[in-house]
Amino acid sequence: RTKISQEGLVMVDVPHSVKKEALDRNFKPSVRIGKTGITPNIVDEISSQLVKKKLVKIKINKGIFERQDRIEVWRYLSEQTSSVVVVTRGNVGVLYKG
Repeated sequence: RTKISQEGLVMVDVPHSVKKEALDRNFKPSVRIGKTGITPNIVDEISSQLVKKKLVKIKINKGIFERQDRIEVWRYLSEQTSSVVVVTRGNVGVLYKG
């Protein structure tokens, strides 16, 4: 289940400790989506990081996707990597694989 707040999309069924880590300002993005968009290499990189760390922060460069398209981007990435979206805020999102 998801809840859309002012900050963005927030997953409701994720452990509190995971949400807390995902929202930590010191948790830096480890994947960046640039002008080439979402490629199979990006999806593979996110999947392999999720296996190692369970939590991956992704940043989409500005201007790549329109605001209304970003929710679909996060949904697509979570489906492709068998993960869930913990939180999104602007052009940054966190995926979790428990």
